[in-house]
Amino acid sequence: MKITFIGATHQVTGSCTLLEWLPDRYALIDYGMEQGINPYKQQDLPIPASRIEYVFLTHAHIDHSGLLPLLYRNGFRGTVYATAETSNLSRIMLADSAQIQETDAAYQTKKNLRTGAPEVLPLYTQTDAENVSNLFSPCSYGKIYMVDEGLSVRFTDAGHLLGSSFVELFLEDQGCRRKVVFSGDVGNLNQPIICDPSAVSEADYLIIESTYGDREHDAKADPIPMLTEILRKTFSRGGTVIIPSFAVGRTQELLYFFREIKQRNCLPEFSGFPVYVDSPLANEATAVFLQCGLECLDEDARRVLHEGENPIWFEGLHTLTSAEESKRLNENPDYKVIIASGGMCEGGRIRHHLKHGLWNKNNTVLFAGYQAAGTLGRIIFDGAKSVKVLGEPIDVEADITLLEGISGHADRKGLLNWIDRFETKPGYIFVNHGEDGVCSEFAGTITARFSIPAKAPYSGSCYDLAAGEWVRITEPVLKDTENKEKIRKEEGSVRQARLYRELLSVADQLESRIHQMKGCSNHSLEAMINAIKKLMD
Repeated sequence: MKITFIGATHQVTGSCTLLEWLPDRYALIDYGMEQGINPYKQQDLPIPASRIEYVFLTHAHIDHSGLLPLLYRNGFRGTVYATAETSNLSRIMLADSAQIQETDAAYQTKKNLRTGAPEVLPLYTQTDAENVSNLFSPCSYGKIYMVDEGLSVRFTDAGHLLGSSFVELFLEDQGCRRKVVFSGDVGNLNQPIICDPSAVSEADYLIIESTYGDREHDAKADPIPMLTEILRKTFSRGGTVIIPSFAVGRTQELLYFFREIKQRNCLPEFSGFPVYVDSPLANEATAVFLQCGLECLDEDARRVLHEGENPIWFEGLHTLTSAEESKRLNENPDYKVIIASGGMCEGGRIRHHLKHGLWNKNNTVLFAGYQAAGTLGRIIFDGAKSVKVLGEPIDVEADITLLEGISGHADRKGLLNWIDRFETKPGYIFVNHGEDGVCSEFAGTITARFSIPAKAPYSGSCYDLAAGEWVRITEPVLKDTENKEKIRKEEGSVRQARLYRELLSVADQLESRIHQMKGCSNHSLEAMINAIKKLMD
């Protein structure tokens, strides 16, 4: 009865944990794709894919599901357990991912032919994606499913994405019983459309994410007035608001906000502003949202539906399907909103809109989601003055900003509060799905708060759930030399940009402090002047 940590160890993406619930009986919890630059090697599965009998999928995001077609290609023929909504979203997301794999491979092969380099094969194909999608077994929230001898599962609403779940596994071997809970991604509170995260009553072991385990969201942030003001400023100068967005979840959330802005008439001077969704995948995902069970929706979304209205449609919404429509959109000089995938600017149609819009000082690039280290989105957000987009250097002249208050992940306080809701606390907590340093820090926070031992393991570490002891504790292994140098350069530039943004923030705080000192005593003013002069010397 063991778990081996494979992916999302000391990094945010590539979630994967291997479970051996009986001798030589194996299952996976998630099998996600790595995104962005990750410093450490993720160990390969220690067994052939054909030996894996089950996959338990927490939700449909590619960093949790994206390698399932590869698993099929390598011999997996078992069953994938997930909620019905996760199953439906995964089908379209994996098909889209496979198309990207094929397109990128074909493009690289075409380039290689000119130099005599070998053909590049896709990681997996659309056929692989379709075949693994046919292995899904849809489940409902709250019901315990008897999967196999000594193995049962229950899915509980995680409040992160439509259909997202905490995976509760009930294990038994020769009279030894253990309950293991995998958090997947713990949702933030008060997200539109979907419900808040549910409580889990008890666990022997907990594997928990730590994306924002070192920080807290702005509790006062209300996205509606913030978004309204961003639109007003950008439209007033004739610009376009360009939003890199995840096609599934975040795009639908943004549409909900735009509907609210129009319905409340928050922007009367631009009331007819158009919103273009340039993502065929997002359009398919929106259809899944509209067909989901009511148990997945929060009270506000249910109320809108009961009133016979669509919570994510409004006058002025345009959905684009063809590449030609997407290209024509960049020729449109009028003020507008463009929502395009992908969310971290690593792929998708957003790259074309950035190429045509980043250089324009009238535009705003509005980030509405987490940007992993090393991604184009993170580099832009961290203050780069020039970036390469589709192979071309582009100056960054547009306003770059973040829409606060809409994170799909719980922050440090939210994660701790969720743990606190366990009536019977776990005896040991494993921390994953966090950047290097963050996950270890959060493990320490957990122990300090609850007096529960917690650890952020590296890839390849193995724990015996029955004996309650480590079988193997691995050390981090950096990627190959070429990647090490790339990581060093990328992380150096990202850190430099981040530090510069922090410096600007400190300057703003200093300016605010100076304004607050109006009317202070001469002694206080002289002390402040001398302190600033000393700093400048």
